Amino acid sequence: MSARWALALIVISGLVLVVALMFASGRPAQEAGQGAGPRELIVFHAGSLSVPFRDLSELFTHGHPNVSVKAEAAGSRDTARKVSDLGRRCDVLGSADYKVVENLLMPEFADFNIRFATNCMGIAYTNASRMADKIGPESWPDVLLEPDVAFGRSDPDSDPCGYRTVMVFQLAERHYGRPALAERLEEKHDGRFIRPKETDLLALLEAGEIDYMFIYRSVARQHGLRFLELPDDVNLGSAELAEVYAAAQMKVTGKEPGEFLTRVGAPIVYSVTIPKNAPSPDLAEEYVALLLSPEGQRIMDGNGQAPIVPPVTGEYDRLPASLKPFFER
Repeated sequence: MSARWALALIVISGLVLVVALMFASGRPAQEAGQGAGPRELIVFHAGSLSVPFRDLSELFTHGHPNVSVKAEAAGSRDTARKVSDLGRRCDVLGSADYKVVENLLMPEFADFNIRFATNCMGIAYTNASRMADKIGPESWPDVLLEPDVAFGRSDPDSDPCGYRTVMVFQLAERHYGRPALAERLEEKHDGRFIRPKETDLLALLEAGEIDYMFIYRSVARQHGLRFLELPDDVNLGSAELAEVYAAAQMKVTGKEPGEFLTRVGAPIVYSVTIPKNAPSPDLAEEYVALLLSPEGQRIMDGNGQAPIVPPVTGEYDRLPASLKPFFER
């Protein structure tokens, strides 16, 4: 055999070995830069993460032109149940309440939970809302109790914003020293304008079907709505007031039919995880890394959701190696 043919055989054998090792190690072929085919990243997220995750996905696909991000918004509890109850595969799951992941997904469906952003509750409205010229930090309970004023909230069993609204009622009763205020607000609401997730109420507000809605400050900002800031000891937005918020609580459905969990008031903290059934865990790690990076933090902050820097987790040892550098030890 000539030296030229011997060299060619060695080169070909080396390429075959490289490709074989790539598949054996689980690395996708497109990482070699040859023959890159289309891939899909499945993201389930809370409704209030729709805008920042849209921006994040656009940035991600700019660096991964062969990847299509399939994002699906729902109430955080419904989002978790898509994985736990329906067995749907998901690469990245973002929740408006880190406790949802802890209560409904861990440890069976997820190994870790990363707390990455904060928010606060308030009241969104428009210039056309009834008594818009009268509502304020002290007057809002009386405005909402007016007979011809309608307001909405999301479903507590589907969405954290729903049970947080009820907690706001309870904390307001304590803050303003008005006995039975929470009960009166619940009775006035009467369940007429409850939707699966908080962003479902936006169309009702813009159409004038409701005058006010309880929502996160970030969502009101993202949609150009007027927003009433509530007192800090009512809005669930301050880490320093955790003990105050703990005075509020509400029962919500648990993992099993007929089972209930008691959610206790706490500062609003968002979290993200990579479910165990993720079809593309390598892409999921890159997406979460982008979320935790300075670029991702700027996206969250620019959309009114202050990032937690550095992020927090109780499962550092179970994190993928690529994500550990973002955390303090």
